Amino acid sequence: MEKILITGGAGFIGSHVVRLFVNKYPHYQIYNLDKLTYAGNLENLKDVENKPNYHFIKGDIVDTNFINQLFEKHQFDAVIHLAAESHVDRSIHAPMDFIYTNIVGTANLLNAAKNIWAENMEGHRFYHISTDEVYGSLGNEGVFVETTPYSPHSPYSASKASSDHLVRAYHDTFGMPNVISNCSNNYGPNQFPEKLIPLFINNILHKKPLPVYGKGLNVRDWLYVEDHAKAIDTIFHNGKSGETYNVGGNNEWANIDLIKKLIEIVDEQLGNPQGTSLSLITYVKDRAGHDLRYAIDATKLRTTLGWEPTIKFAEGFYLTVKWYLNNQEWLQHVTSGDYQKYYEEMYANR
Repeated sequence: MEKILITGGAGFIGSHVVRLFVNKYPHYQIYNLDKLTYAGNLENLKDVENKPNYHFIKGDIVDTNFINQLFEKHQFDAVIHLAAESHVDRSIHAPMDFIYTNIVGTANLLNAAKNIWAENMEGHRFYHISTDEVYGSLGNEGVFVETTPYSPHSPYSASKASSDHLVRAYHDTFGMPNVISNCSNNYGPNQFPEKLIPLFINNILHKKPLPVYGKGLNVRDWLYVEDHAKAIDTIFHNGKSGETYNVGGNNEWANIDLIKKLIEIVDEQLGNPQGTSLSLITYVKDRAGHDLRYAIDATKLRTTLGWEPTIKFAEGFYLTVKWYLNNQEWLQHVTSGDYQKYYEEMYANR
């Protein structure tokens, strides 16, 4: 495989995957396709934008003609599909955006790949990155495994569940060599600050309220984003066609405990007296359809492909806080919208 299309490569997880592949595999030509919506930020990839094996393409996976022409032009050997609407709150307010991007967009990519690979599927791969939210909600016990029945509770998770089913259908019906992974909550550098950790770091910096849904008892499994990128690398190269792999951090935290730990580290780094920002915690009405607990069992990925997370949470959490505090200009660009000017500045004359 020489030409690899990575969709959503300017986003949080996608930018870490693009960076890893561009640097680790100089013999691959990496094509980063991103619509550059609110969460797509080319500033995330400043360090690789001039590499000879990196190519950026601005476009929308929902545009069928554009996608078909793109595949015809470049004849991609493989696809790593991360482009998605991914914020649950946004899916409650604008569900159709999620239907179009996550379902129709995935179908467009599958059809375009099928058309150019039809004569010989060997040597190709369509890798679809999904979420643990498709499985629904757990009680205080149990974990998600790859065979857990789907039970999505939000428009976001329902749209991702649908895209998973489409990918499996194209494998079973057309023989397309596909793999899927379902991951737990990611954290780390470059995450758009509508998500919990960067949002709260930014709010602590500006002494703004820290909105906590319900009583803050919802539990999530947290995975450092660079570990996830390495898992994607492993699955892409070694995963078995037609298989699903769960990716998790073995790292469950109740939201309120995570928030208090975050406050402790940020206050310490800012030189504030311990507990200074605890008063910013503000309990708000719980989110509609809010799943109580997610927990991933990544045994299959560990035992069959040899991947496991390498960054312990204490280290990853500290690294994450330090990154945002050391990159407040990036945070300011994102929260003000100035980051969206970067595309015009960098690519207008290319």
